[in-house]
Amino acid sequence: MGEIVLAAKVTHVPTMLMSEQPGPVEGKRQPAINGHYEIARRAKALGATTAIVCDTHWVINAGFHINANKRFEGLFTSNEFPHFIQNLPYAYEGNPEMGDAIAREATERGAFTLAHHLDSLELEYGTLVPMRFMSREHDMKVVSVAAWCTVHGHDESRIVGEAIRAAVEASDEKVLLLASGSLSHKIWANKDYAANNGTFTISSEFNRQVDLHVLDMWQRGDHATFLKMLPEYADHCCGEGSMHDTAMLYGALGWDSYTAECEVVTDYFPSSGTGQTNVIFPVQ
Repeated sequence: MGEIVLAAKVTHVPTMLMSEQPGPVEGKRQPAINGHYEIARRAKALGATTAIVCDTHWVINAGFHINANKRFEGLFTSNEFPHFIQNLPYAYEGNPEMGDAIAREATERGAFTLAHHLDSLELEYGTLVPMRFMSREHDMKVVSVAAWCTVHGHDESRIVGEAIRAAVEASDEKVLLLASGSLSHKIWANKDYAANNGTFTISSEFNRQVDLHVLDMWQRGDHATFLKMLPEYADHCCGEGSMHDTAMLYGALGWDSYTAECEVVTDYFPSSGTGQTNVIFPVQ
């Protein structure tokens, strides 16, 4: 019987890559990188064989979709931030059986989902950034789940999360589950970015305060209350991908019956106007 051995909400900001390059950001994102290392080390200690990444940089407009190819390899340049991420090499083994099983399970539960085996369907950087750093500590197969959901409800993403857990438990895999996305996600207006040192600041004090409150709730295990505010939080604080990655995470962990106290492994930090962190969600 398979199991989700570790779960986490993680950042994927492009400045993590820039932090390892000469320039004004060099070294500035090391705490975020270290958080990824720590998550991967713990996953390795728990025997994780596959990472399932709910990726808020993969936008979808109908149904749910899973990149279940048997291998991912190529050079990635972000069409959103080509000056931040360009010619990023990647090579990971996939887990087609797991991706297919999640899609079948989700569809049977009422959330129509397709798994794809296409060399031309690239991974997005919500998957590539975490895996770049985590793979240095532990080599895992990769399954990417689209989580920038434009016409979907959180209740549907909850079903996808429940399907992830069911598919994992019906397998022989040990899984690291990642919700890859920010907390608040109001990027600085273009004309205001430079004037506000945008790379290292948040665009809204309201968003920062709500983010910190959410982190406090997670650390206290008050997830039931958080889920009551999730739709408005995602709306008013511009949650990345409407925070469908987070809904999937909670679906896999038991939704409002989940009570574990979370562990922040990277202190909250602003990036380009948004709120970022790495948080471990212990699996109950």
